[in-house]
Amino acid sequence: MSRPTRWRRARALPLATLTAIAIATMLMLSVGLAYIGVTWYSAYLEESINRSLPPEAALAYTRVYEGLLPDEAGLKTLIDHLETASAEADLKVQIATLAYGLLSAVVSAIIGVYLARRIARPLEDLTAAADVLGSGDFSARVAASAGSTREVESLVRTFNTLAANLERMETRLRFNNMAVAHELRTPLTVLQGGLQGILDGVFPMDRRTVADLLLQVEGLGRIVEDLRTLSLAIGQQLVMQRQRLDAAGVVAAVLSAAQPMLEAEGLTVETDLQPAPVSADPSRLRQAVLALVDNARRYAAGGGWLRVETAPLPDGGVVIRLLDRGPGFPEDMDAVAINPFWRGDASRSRATGGTGLGLSVVQAIAVAHGGDLVLRNRPGGGAEIALHLCPA
Repeated sequence: MSRPTRWRRARALPLATLTAIAIATMLMLSVGLAYIGVTWYSAYLEESINRSLPPEAALAYTRVYEGLLPDEAGLKTLIDHLETASAEADLKVQIATLAYGLLSAVVSAIIGVYLARRIARPLEDLTAAADVLGSGDFSARVAASAGSTREVESLVRTFNTLAANLERMETRLRFNNMAVAHELRTPLTVLQGGLQGILDGVFPMDRRTVADLLLQVEGLGRIVEDLRTLSLAIGQQLVMQRQRLDAAGVVAAVLSAAQPMLEAEGLTVETDLQPAPVSADPSRLRQAVLALVDNARRYAAGGGWLRVETAPLPDGGVVIRLLDRGPGFPEDMDAVAINPFWRGDASRSRATGGTGLGLSVVQAIAVAHGGDLVLRNRPGGGAEIALHLCPA
């Protein structure tokens, strides 16, 4: 965060404080304007009355002002004149008080409207941006204006973050829709072509042909199941049955079951399975470990070596780590684990048999357990994948 931004946020006042300051300022301004106006008009009336005094009354007034004793006739004239003028002056002062009060109220109202519009302008911008957002244009943003209140600045930041998230979600949804269509099109095309060929008599109706078509059906099933898993993760229904278990035992069982296919790919497996007790959903944990092992089998078999480790963490969680000597990950892999259908390069293609959803499924399972999936390249070559599970 830049220094001007921090300074602007530090200067921003809470809305309640700014409102109280504005109200107090308006009150003081209104009272001050009325006081100054009435005081000036009273002095003006007093001067006017003094100028209108008869000569003998004016002389008596001057002698009284100087502390001297005036003559009786002049004093009587002065008193009579002042009694007559004071009644009229009192009425004028009352009218002036009302007039200056109304004038000060109007001036204060104009200034108050200006301040209120200045405070509400960002809210008007937010309303306009929300209308644009509601129309489906998620690129709408609101610029932070100087002098906004702390609550308005926070609201603007929250709105912009929401709009950015919606824009990313829309982009990802479009990509996912295209990717799903792309992934489903190939096996469906093969199935349609094969079945049409059988009907037309081009292909024989034998065991091998049916087995090839069944392989495409199994691929479709894997895609559907992976998509279902991601949908459950979005609905926070992925992990339903947590129980205490040893992650090392789960990993050992998965490796034992996957041993034939690993050996068929020429992978030598090393293990360092330390006891790693954790509260987790056993079926989902097995699914995640199997997906990671299968990912290594498909893409790292060329290295001929796979190491699998489990270890407890100081916070009570566990880590399941896989290391290989394969091609590793590309440099631009910022969102590898969360982008469905991601494949790093041409070697990671449909020819390997993967759906492109494996790492996304593992990421979803890790997040459902309060953990995460960390991907990085090893200094000596190959990839390292670490699945962290947090304690319940």
